[in-house]
Amino acid sequence: MLQKNLKILLYSSNIWYLGEGMFAPIFGLFTQKIGGNILDISGIWAAYLVATGIFTILVGKLSDRNISKAKLMIIGYALNAIFTFCYLFVSSQLSLFLVQVGLGIASALATPTWNALYAQYEDREKAGQIWGMADGQSKVMTGLAVVLGGVIVNWLSFNTLFITMGTIQVIATLYSIQLLRQQGRAATTTDRKHLLRRHQINPSD
Repeated sequence: MLQKNLKILLYSSNIWYLGEGMFAPIFGLFTQKIGGNILDISGIWAAYLVATGIFTILVGKLSDRNISKAKLMIIGYALNAIFTFCYLFVSSQLSLFLVQVGLGIASALATPTWNALYAQYEDREKAGQIWGMADGQSKVMTGLAVVLGGVIVNWLSFNTLFITMGTIQVIATLYSIQLLRQQGRAATTTDRKHLLRRHQINPSD
């Protein structure tokens, strides 16, 4: 049975993958729709990957300082939703480039912090099972997202797709906020235990 913190991390990431995975396979079609060519597609996608890579390294180091990993992760989820809605206003290769870089920064805030938190709360004796669930479920959710994204664009429009994606990512953000509440409860419980121990040792305090 997964503990509460692991469930929050796992379910929020599954929701995030459902929203995120809808667009990647048809990214090229959208780029062509706004007048881009093969070089634009490869260049803009490369910019996303480079931005994600560079900022992931920086955020990974930053998160090891006295900064809440959970808060950084939630900020990343929120930024991801915001930049997804920004697709609605993309009309040129430059605006698409800026949105992709923004999404890369959002992913950099969420991914290393999620991994660190998931490792922190894992059961060492069931590490294979726990990480298998995380990786396997992300693949399943992405697969479902690919089909859903194609259906939405085929029968409706790209704008409908972006609204759907952004809404799902907002849900992932709101769901992940539970982690802060859980951490707050754990900190309160720990403080109470310390206080009780202190009074047991020094009854006169």
